Amino acid sequence: MAYIGEAWGIKGAFKVHTHSKDPEAVFSSKRWFIQAGRAAVPLGGGKGCWLLPIASAKEHGDAVVATSAVVPDRNAAEALKGVSVWVPRASFPSTGKDEFYWVDLIGCAVFNREGLSLGVVDDLLSTGPQAVLVIEKPAEGEAPAAQHLIPFVSAYVDTVDVAAKRITVDWQPDY
Repeated sequence: MAYIGEAWGIKGAFKVHTHSKDPEAVFSSKRWFIQAGRAAVPLGGGKGCWLLPIASAKEHGDAVVATSAVVPDRNAAEALKGVSVWVPRASFPSTGKDEFYWVDLIGCAVFNREGLSLGVVDDLLSTGPQAVLVIEKPAEGEAPAAQHLIPFVSAYVDTVDVAAKRITVDWQPDY
């Protein structure tokens, strides 16, 4: 969802940079999980994943400024720089009609209107006005591996069934 940036002020507040345009999931959750990867998180005394209870979180410019009772001062906040922030799925805001979380689209099988498999959603790209599905299809027999970049707009995407992990598009294999 986000990563912790620099310390903010002297009382232990820290900036959090979200990976999405809408940081509502980060705001609404009072329970964050943090993971530093290879670095040791000072709260846990080693490597792994820890619960970071959040006292407050508010938007501040292009970031979120947060506080936690377990981060008492600027030194503790600085020690968290670069740590990944995860929130429980239950904290995500509900999606509207024809709205999807990217994480739900990755791994979906993509078929065109004729039922031909184009591959599986491997990633999404943000191009500003719309997202683009990155579809990967491994080589099969004589057929070489293929990649399709399909704009995620209603002109090309007919249906999205997240539960069935299936997307139907108006797209041909030779596009």
